[in-house]
Amino acid sequence: MQIPLISLSNIGKSYPSVATGSNRLRTIAALLFKRGETPSFCALQGVNLELKAGESLGLIGENGAGKSTLLKIIAGVVKPSTGRVVVNGRIGALLELGSGFHPEYSGLENIHLAAALMGMSNAEIDSKLDSIIEFADIGSHIAEPIKHYSSGMVVRLGFAVATAMQPDILITDEVLAVGDESFQKKCIRWIEGYLSQGGTLLLCSHSMFHIQTLCQKAVWIHDGQMHMYGNSFDVTREYLTYHEEK
Repeated sequence: MQIPLISLSNIGKSYPSVATGSNRLRTIAALLFKRGETPSFCALQGVNLELKAGESLGLIGENGAGKSTLLKIIAGVVKPSTGRVVVNGRIGALLELGSGFHPEYSGLENIHLAAALMGMSNAEIDSKLDSIIEFADIGSHIAEPIKHYSSGMVVRLGFAVATAMQPDILITDEVLAVGDESFQKKCIRWIEGYLSQGGTLLLCSHSMFHIQTLCQKAVWIHDGQMHMYGNSFDVTREYLTYHEEK
């Protein structure tokens, strides 16, 4: 029996609610004095998922539905409030624009920084440096601080580092939504090659085309809960119908 690379059991996540003045005071008092109930916002509730080696899963839903929170929990960036997460494999996560990058460092320095954070050794980084620079294809900007980069250039650099890492599980959050069309196609070609070699993909996107093209299955997150799970074409069709009716 194949052991899942990712296994989520009854995952929930709540955050302290500090939207209003009264809530803010109640939250601070509850946290400081351990008295009363802390006002909270439930971002996720009762999420159960498994992802096995070689599978590709799309994550869809409206803004604020809880998708990014779920990805951060899987990547180990955020701890769940309830439930259990088991990850068996090396994760390459592209979650937020420029995450893992230092704005004052050059592109070259940030390659070393981001690759080290992803668990690559100095020898691995040095052996793959040329291919990373070639994939990013940002020319002489590689020597400039990334605080001067456009959002598209930052994504190019981040994705290039992830390609060199060859993770067991690739997690991407709206990466294909930023950057020009030629680079999007380049990324899609790489992901298709990665999947054909047995890679495992968890892709969060608002593009139903990308979900249908790259993912075997999809899960629709609605108000922090799993609303629908199944074949990517079936789930995206229902999601598009929901928006048409809305």
